[in-house]
Amino acid sequence: MRKFLYGIIFCIALFPTTAFADEHEVYIALGDSLAAGQTPYSQIDAGYTDFIALQLMRHGKLAHFSKELTFPGYRVENVIESAKSEKATQLLKEATLITVSAGANNLLPLIAHNPHKGTLAFTQLNANFALNEVRTNIQELLSLIDYKAPKAKIYVMGYYFPYVSVHREQQLGAANVLQMLNAILKQETEQAGHVFVDVYEAFDDKRADYLTNVQDVHPNQVGYRIMANEMLKHYSGNDSLALAREAMPAPRPKTFEEMLELAGQNEAAKNEYNVTAFHITNKPKPIYV
Repeated sequence: MRKFLYGIIFCIALFPTTAFADEHEVYIALGDSLAAGQTPYSQIDAGYTDFIALQLMRHGKLAHFSKELTFPGYRVENVIESAKSEKATQLLKEATLITVSAGANNLLPLIAHNPHKGTLAFTQLNANFALNEVRTNIQELLSLIDYKAPKAKIYVMGYYFPYVSVHREQQLGAANVLQMLNAILKQETEQAGHVFVDVYEAFDDKRADYLTNVQDVHPNQVGYRIMANEMLKHYSGNDSLALAREAMPAPRPKTFEEMLELAGQNEAAKNEYNVTAFHITNKPKPIYV
């Protein structure tokens, strides 16, 4: 059910039709709420994966796109379980392009953030344990994707520093931990023969413009545009596929309640995904990803 909801939002947000006659990439997104497109206000809209798909479509390079294997709150081990599912087997078998966002949810819940006082607190020992967990699990995830998606080019997304209301002296320790997470993702990705997409510096230039809710770590659509363009730069080798700010589609955010209502209007989807079993009380809290 939750996967079906994101398919609805993508189609509503960006595509008037699902027919792409001349395109060729089968793009499958995996990962957490950044891959799903969660907004700073606990809604779902077009995110970086949608923008990547949109630009590929506009340039005649897209045959199919799905973010059915994404969901807010996913840790690396959750992405592994998602990739092992029967649905994933069908999607990944034909995939030619995959993006992955995973790792932040293993780490960020350990960082206590007080946006009103501008403070961050965490225990380095716990952070080190989480980082080692990410290293082991990302190896397993990439090996699994290699096996299930033998035709795919794989891009693993890095993370930005998600706190804008923190005193300068409070930033250093948490920033170092986030950079360690990125370093682990980069090392394991490149050792597996895939591409790591670093968004840290590109995002940091105007971080306050992208993170508009100081109590939440998700970017707005302008921030997602930055992430998409960094990936597209790696994909094409230049800026030819970059999404210009003036070419962005109008925001069309949907709450989880609205998404549930939309899904409820589709009886076939209701039968397939058991809509009645999905409770809004399970709505993820806006903690990264």
